[in-house]
Amino acid sequence: MTAVRVRGLRRVFGDRAVIDGLDLTIGRGEFVALLGASGSGKTTLLRILGALDGADGGEALVPAARTVVFQEPRLIPSKKVLANVTVGLPRGAATRATGLRALAEVGLERHAEAWPATLSGGEAQRVALARALVREPELLLLDEPFAALDALTRLRMQDLVGELRRIHRPAVLLVTHDVDEAVRLADRVAVLRDGRLVTDEPVTVARPRDPGDPAFVALRRRLLADLGVHAPEASPTPSLEGAPA
Repeated sequence: MTAVRVRGLRRVFGDRAVIDGLDLTIGRGEFVALLGASGSGKTTLLRILGALDGADGGEALVPAARTVVFQEPRLIPSKKVLANVTVGLPRGAATRATGLRALAEVGLERHAEAWPATLSGGEAQRVALARALVREPELLLLDEPFAALDALTRLRMQDLVGELRRIHRPAVLLVTHDVDEAVRLADRVAVLRDGRLVTDEPVTVARPRDPGDPAFVALRRRLLADLGVHAPEASPTPSLEGAPA
């Protein structure tokens, strides 16, 4: 029951191997979070899995039904919300009904006829999630989808993604800089460094996950150490921006 199988993957830019012999497996319905410093190759891996970029070696086997949600919602300004959700799908009553159900799942059924310019950042990202869901993906690829949101909206979006994943059960790969976000959401957390995974660890913290739980704190500290970040006992989670790859 494997959704993603990556073996010996390699991607080279100039004389630098951003991904160098990477192996990764994601089971059907499994949620994997991928951490790494800026420039470590996280987004490159996601783009290869989403067929947005090619590899220079190795293999990446993924389901045909896959969608990507980016950091920016990437809505079409000239189309209303419902039309953005169903863009590219056959026109008709069934597609409209499917789009409305997806908007209801993300709490935006009343915004179906709104223009993207009238939405908040969190609302626009929920539209992007609804657009991904109507395609019934077996693999959902999330490229730092909450990075541009304020802290409270980010937590709400994390809860929403967790609930949508529970209902729809796609395999999920989340690329993020946020260690707490990774531990809060994922079944497994992997750390990418020097083109390979240096950590691939199941998250055994009981749900719902409390950042103050000793098991949560211990895992956070281990992951930060794997990322080359020293976290003093009482300090908040540092940013990974600019951390060594």
